Amino acid sequence: MTTTATALTERSDNNGAPTATPTGDATTPAAARHRAARLEALLGDPQDPTNPHGIAALCAADARGEPPEPTEALLTETGLAAEFVPAESGGRLTRADLLATALRPLFRRDLALGFGFGITSLFATAPVWAAGSARQREQAAALLLGGGRAAIVHHELAHANAILRGELVATPHPAGWTLNGRKDVIMNASRAGAWVVYARTAPERGPRSHSVLLLQPDELPPTTVHKLPRVPTPGMRGGLFSGLEFTHCPVPPDALVGRPGEGVTLALRTFQVNRCLIPGMAVAAADTVLRSAVHAVSTGRTGPVARRWHKPLAGVFADLLACDSMATVALRALSLLPERAHVLAAAVKYVVPDLLRENLEELATVLGAHGYEHGSPQYGSLDKLVRDLPVAGLGHAGTAACHAVIVPQLRPLAEHSWFTAEEPPPQLFRTTTDLPTLDYRLLGIAGGEDFLSASLIGSAARLAATRSAAHHQITVLADLAAAFTDELRALRSRCAALPPDRAATLDPTAVILSDRYALLQAAAAVLGTWEGQDGTDAFLTDPAWAVLALSRLAARLGITPPELPRTCVTQVLDELVRRYHTGRSCDLDGSTLTP
Repeated sequence: MTTTATALTERSDNNGAPTATPTGDATTPAAARHRAARLEALLGDPQDPTNPHGIAALCAADARGEPPEPTEALLTETGLAAEFVPAESGGRLTRADLLATALRPLFRRDLALGFGFGITSLFATAPVWAAGSARQREQAAALLLGGGRAAIVHHELAHANAILRGELVATPHPAGWTLNGRKDVIMNASRAGAWVVYARTAPERGPRSHSVLLLQPDELPPTTVHKLPRVPTPGMRGGLFSGLEFTHCPVPPDALVGRPGEGVTLALRTFQVNRCLIPGMAVAAADTVLRSAVHAVSTGRTGPVARRWHKPLAGVFADLLACDSMATVALRALSLLPERAHVLAAAVKYVVPDLLRENLEELATVLGAHGYEHGSPQYGSLDKLVRDLPVAGLGHAGTAACHAVIVPQLRPLAEHSWFTAEEPPPQLFRTTTDLPTLDYRLLGIAGGEDFLSASLIGSAARLAATRSAAHHQITVLADLAAAFTDELRALRSRCAALPPDRAATLDPTAVILSDRYALLQAAAAVLGTWEGQDGTDAFLTDPAWAVLALSRLAARLGITPPELPRTCVTQVLDELVRRYHTGRSCDLDGSTLTP
């Protein structure tokens, strides 16, 4: 079993082709792409009905309510869990954007598999990496590097769903803590080697109400812990969820992570990594559905794609690139601007899943009857992702939690940041440039300047300066950027006028403003990503995809977009079809997929 980051065994893929030996350097984009390519080869052709790691097998396990054991065994054997352990603790985790790159082959096949196998272990151990003692970090690293899992036991939130309902209470005493309570829905509770519990340690509400406890299940008195049965869920049905009940369970004092009462603060700091990773992984899952739609309209045809499918296919492709832009910028900000990424992380967490849900509805119309081929290797990904995506985002409770981060910041940003803040460093958008290592200890809580809105204003100004000498698509791009800047200016006036009671609560008026703000963040990410191209990728350097993506964002804001050049949709569709036929992914990276 793998116990170090560089000790991955060389294997063969399902066709007997040996994979390249891995590199020990996990700090570069090239190394992350290398690991992604190796994982892609190990998992084999997702459309092969005989592949035990393909879509048909994964859908069948989901229908049975079981984890896909052969695939999980393969991932354990290859030491994939090292991706979730910081390099300083013996793993390969150096940056969140590189982690997303390395894991995308897994999530292209099954969103639930990616969550169930291990990314939730990263979410669970995040407070340990942020505030844990040296011993706790060693314990968590040894568990994950040895093939084990960690489960996160959330505290209860307002607007709670099943995952966030109920909580545990830890009562302090001289010998440690006594834990009581019941939580019915916890991912991987029954098979985790560690439970990271956000336990209530103070009766009053407030920022000091909870503490984080790192529990070793085999060290707790068995009579005080009861593992509850598996819970059926509408999405991620593979037997991942079950519960725990604690009755006067003694917990040693060294189980405390950080300081007493630091649980809420740790959650706010570390959850922003989760909020950036989930959208990035969801883009990979939606990529598969888009490719299946292209397959559906291409199979049996000798000519081009029928005209009626041009706009939906090109539009969804442009949306995926917009979503990937926003997710990638947020992931990179965690390393480059860790003290200022909190609001952006909340925005990307609910904008991207919302856009992807709209995209799945569009793709369902393209797939037609094929969309009902549940469990098929070619088309089964649509039905499964429609069910899994809300669970990944924690449903309405996850959206409410993101609103709770953004809404209180709207008035301060309007008064002190918008149209005055400086633009972020250019390497935020240049994905080939190096970044500092992700350090959970540096992640800040909401505050400071809004760097992405500053980037939007800067992009608009630069486009306006070149508008007269530009070709038609650049002119349209400049018009769109100006329209988004005008929207930000109007938003500033409305947010600055919010009464204090509405600015600090989830008042419906403030929530609507936060939705508009989040879409502006997406527009800024698209413009920044387009400007940040170095010319290596001709398609991404061309403005067509950005124009189409921004026109769709504008429509969602009620902004009448300028008339698009006729070539815009054609160029984006041609690239989509080209990627489909050449086996490349439909994201910014355009990586090679298993044939």
